Amino acid sequence: MSAFFQKIPCQTKTAARLGWMQTTHGKIETPIFMPVGTQATVKATTPAQLRDIGCQILLGNTYHLHLRPGSDLVHDLGGLHRFMSWDGPILTDSGGFQVFSLAKLRKITPEGIHFRSHLNGDKFFLGPTESVNIQQNLGSDIAMVLDECPPYPCEENACRQANERTIRWAGQSLQTAQENGFLETGHHLFGIAQGSVFEHLRKECAQAIAGMDFCGFAIGGVAVGEPEPMMLEQVSWTAPLLPSHKPRYVMGVGTPPQLLKMIALGVDMFDCVMPTRAARHGTAYTPFGKINLRNQRFREDPRPLIEGLSNYTCQNFTRAYLRHLVVAEEILASTLLTIHNLHFYLDLMKQVRQHLQKGDFDAWHLQWIKKYEEDDTDNSR
Repeated sequence: MSAFFQKIPCQTKTAARLGWMQTTHGKIETPIFMPVGTQATVKATTPAQLRDIGCQILLGNTYHLHLRPGSDLVHDLGGLHRFMSWDGPILTDSGGFQVFSLAKLRKITPEGIHFRSHLNGDKFFLGPTESVNIQQNLGSDIAMVLDECPPYPCEENACRQANERTIRWAGQSLQTAQENGFLETGHHLFGIAQGSVFEHLRKECAQAIAGMDFCGFAIGGVAVGEPEPMMLEQVSWTAPLLPSHKPRYVMGVGTPPQLLKMIALGVDMFDCVMPTRAARHGTAYTPFGKINLRNQRFREDPRPLIEGLSNYTCQNFTRAYLRHLVVAEEILASTLLTIHNLHFYLDLMKQVRQHLQKGDFDAWHLQWIKKYEEDDTDNSR
């Protein structure tokens, strides 16, 4: 298995890392945020718009794409890249998160997960081999192993059993990817460490997964309802145990300050629906916290969302106009705010990389977090 992650030397007293990954569909600079395109689309945006705001890699979902339109169909039509007209890298989640999010529609066995489709109730089975094969059909640049994401709160014994399944399925996933040619053809497979809020279980799982020859490693099962300090604690336990010469990915997070805090803990990759979901509810991200454009105070506001930010929304539209679209429930509101929110996240990662190169990340990220968290409750902006 060839290495595809390179670290770039940088000066910091934190565990933050600067680097890049090379895939068959392009280079990815890290730290990086990945917009979520669960069903082969990032909601309310086109691939061209994503390119314009500097998106380097998208995320799709094995469970959802297998159900609809079907991974065989996607394969027959040229793979996920051609199907959705996106020529950059794609990472696909394995379906493991649906163990958590669709708990009422699944049954976990030692072999895998028996689901009832949330669309029509049809039964189907997803095991580690099936998950890798589906992702191979999709043509994912980076595939994830099937894992079990425990809920919060979770009893220790239940978490221990979930860990055992996660570790066993990781080994089976890796074997499948080696035997079916997935890795030989330039694709990559990441392992996932679980363990919920139990430090010893987190460390046991991380050490077991880290001992396998994956291309990269993820920290799963965070931001599933636990308080932020507990979430950050789980990352701090796990990240140092994952190989330093391979990328580290925290799945499904988070707020802008959370991303900066986890980068300082040594994390390279993130994904989250937060910026796109907030956009569809009329909320915009700024360096001074979130703003709700339904607020009456924006009715006559002639300013852009952020002065000087070079995305289509900020360059062309006022807060007053955006508020009008939101209040009138116009579809364009979701598009313009999604463009802005995703660009805000991607630009923040670009700033991180620049400050790591410059050598002043340590002070800069603490000041950025302080200002955001202090101003996030200020309604005068």
